Amino acid sequence: MYWRLARPRFESQKGAGNRRAFKKLVDTGARPGILAYRDGQPIGWCAFGPREGYPVLGRSRILKPVDGRPVWSVTCLFVARPHRRRGVTVDLLRAAAQHAARRGASILEGYPVEPRSGRLPDVFAWTGLSSAFRKAGHVEVARRSPTRPIMRLELDRPTKLERGAETSGNPRSCTATQSLSSWRPRSR
Repeated sequence: MYWRLARPRFESQKGAGNRRAFKKLVDTGARPGILAYRDGQPIGWCAFGPREGYPVLGRSRILKPVDGRPVWSVTCLFVARPHRRRGVTVDLLRAAAQHAARRGASILEGYPVEPRSGRLPDVFAWTGLSSAFRKAGHVEVARRSPTRPIMRLELDRPTKLERGAETSGNPRSCTATQSLSSWRPRSR
């Protein structure tokens, strides 16, 4: 909900309030992302959709639109700790590209972090790392901050996916993705 809500509203309903808002979004039939599974268990998450669904992006001086072309935005990536550094993020990005293309998108855009040096603590990598986006075929199109490139994948040209790198066939990573239309948050 971070990119969907004005900052004061996001902060005022932090935690349970934002979970309820997300559930309400899903209950409307929206499909705000995909889940990655291994052995029937969810191990990863990728939030993406048309950029206009993320109004906070438009108010960011660093992430403002690069041009007037319509894009779909990848705004959040999460991989469960035991499955990190095994290519799951790259597979999620490839699956998001497939899903977005099937829904009419021609560009998938992301706002990953590029660490200045060394490793970035996982908690700061929730928009993804630029290295994963590059591995998934994205290229840098703008940079208004030393650590935050804007990266795109043109979906209307041949991609690695169309040349046979199907996510479901990758044994090292997620074996299935599911649109989030039937997701329910866990009670805490």
